[in-house]
Amino acid sequence: MTTFIPSITLPAAVFSNPAAAILLPIALGTAVGFSVRPKETQNTYMALKQPPYRPPPYVFGPAWTVLYGLMGFAAYRAYDTGMSPFASTEKHLLTKQGATLYTIQLGLNLIWMPLFFVAKRPIEATVDIVALTGVTGYLAYVWGQVDPVAGWALAPYLGWLGFATYLSAGVGYLNDWNLADKEVNASPAGKGTKYVDEKE
Repeated sequence: MTTFIPSITLPAAVFSNPAAAILLPIALGTAVGFSVRPKETQNTYMALKQPPYRPPPYVFGPAWTVLYGLMGFAAYRAYDTGMSPFASTEKHLLTKQGATLYTIQLGLNLIWMPLFFVAKRPIEATVDIVALTGVTGYLAYVWGQVDPVAGWALAPYLGWLGFATYLSAGVGYLNDWNLADKEVNASPAGKGTKYVDEKE
């Protein structure tokens, strides 16, 4: 069972301040998204064989912004409740344990896109997102014991991670776990936001 590890945990000030808690994951996620060059990322995404029910590229930005915001809200809510002087010692411990888990899951979250789109390592990216989903599920359980609202605030994120795991594994499998040189200059002519494996 993961315990509180100060050396790998975000500072308490991040969790205790609602603006910092909510804006930090949004800012970090946005920074990573732009650092991997969104145009090239979209072109790579469009060039890959995709499993059924894959969303168009423009869905991901707004979806992740909302999910990062909910993630940050859950962090603030759990910390504010669990570290209250009126909370039990058990809740204090669970809150701090959750803070370490939260930091770990945020790190796993942020390295997925560079692994998949920059390094083009779909196996490692899929292992990463499976680990991320597991850690987040455990985090929701831990923080749910501190404050049910905090636990439920992670539910949409957890659901999306399950879907994203399916997409990551599906893309890897359909492309023989090899994304090297998979990029198009734009979506196929006349197809708008369709993929290279879609029929007219």
